[in-house]
Amino acid sequence: METRLFFLFFFFSLFLSYSLGALAGGRRNPANPKANIFNVRKFGARGNGRTDDSKAFMKAWKVACASTGAVKLEIPTGTYFVGPLRFNGPCINVSSLTVQMQATLTATTDLSKFKSPHWVEFGWVDGLILTGGIFDGQGAVSWPFNKCPTQMDCKVLPTNILFVNTTNTVATGITSINSKFFHIGILSCTNFKGTNFKIRAPKNSPNTDGIHLERNSGVTLSHLTIGTGDDCVSIGQGNSDVTLRNIKCGPGHGISVGSLGRYKGEGDVTGLLVKNCTITGTTNGLRIKTWQNSPSPSIATNLTFDNIIMNNVDRPIVIDQEYCPYAKCDSSAPSRVKISGIKFKNIRGTSMNPEAVTLLCSQRMPCKDVSLQDVSLRYVGGGGGATAILNSTCQNVKPTFSGTQDPPPCQ
Repeated sequence: METRLFFLFFFFSLFLSYSLGALAGGRRNPANPKANIFNVRKFGARGNGRTDDSKAFMKAWKVACASTGAVKLEIPTGTYFVGPLRFNGPCINVSSLTVQMQATLTATTDLSKFKSPHWVEFGWVDGLILTGGIFDGQGAVSWPFNKCPTQMDCKVLPTNILFVNTTNTVATGITSINSKFFHIGILSCTNFKGTNFKIRAPKNSPNTDGIHLERNSGVTLSHLTIGTGDDCVSIGQGNSDVTLRNIKCGPGHGISVGSLGRYKGEGDVTGLLVKNCTITGTTNGLRIKTWQNSPSPSIATNLTFDNIIMNNVDRPIVIDQEYCPYAKCDSSAPSRVKISGIKFKNIRGTSMNPEAVTLLCSQRMPCKDVSLQDVSLRYVGGGGGATAILNSTCQNVKPTFSGTQDPPPCQ
């Protein structure tokens, strides 16, 4: 009798769960009966590119996040006009949450709608899977209001997509265009994997970093195509165990570590591998940049750049510990960011600047253990013809050299 009552209760609970999911706009996945599927259209999203679909998206997310087991949120074909979206957890009873996008999201251009500097946010979720989707920030309308290129204390415009405090995230097939500020921010995440991103904005669009990383552990980004108005990828403070592979960068400012040392209490950057990348038509190639007069000491160590092709890059290899993007910066004290364990390997291609290698380290904390192996660059800029001799500059550093060295090693 007890066994019979148990099974009756079990099937009644299963039926009730299914019925509630259906009433909430969800359905079961025939291929995976345990998965709940929620479609934003069922919650009132129109997808006509004019109607504000923000409330429908948030209703769908709320129900999906409150569901159980494997959950999928579907955003089908269409153009959805939306304001700020907060896809935040925790989703306590969800084992995995897939957001499947076959659509274009178009951002509002009304900056008064943004209470925080983010447009689409995914936060505090474990096991998030994001596939597909075009995120159009419509940034051209807002770029004239960006004062950050000239003012140190400026109001930051919204980032297109922010991942914050997520664990075990997989994102693939994302396209981000014309962000108002950064395209993609990854902040305080653990075990993040991103593949097959396409990111684009005009080369004169201000502060449109392709991907910016801060305070993460275990990030792998691969097969990215990025052309924008700032760094293709910027690795900020507090990151560890970051791998960047197979990135096509340009236009933009190259692939950068930093800027570091601007704020008090910044975390260290430890363990970076940048490999098999092509950088084309950028103002910098591979760059480490730190501010002078750092309020706190920090470390950037164990950074490797391997097998990188430079095509018409202004400054292919740069360590700049006197970084200053403004007309004037506080230079009253040298940078307190300690740089060590830096490897540049198999760097080849063309430079638009005769000074192809610049290693400008801190007088207070000279760079340690910097090595260049098999660097082969050719000058193609003006003012001296294609036969002009490349050169290197070193300050407060004694690098080691091996293999081919063109430009010649600095003294």
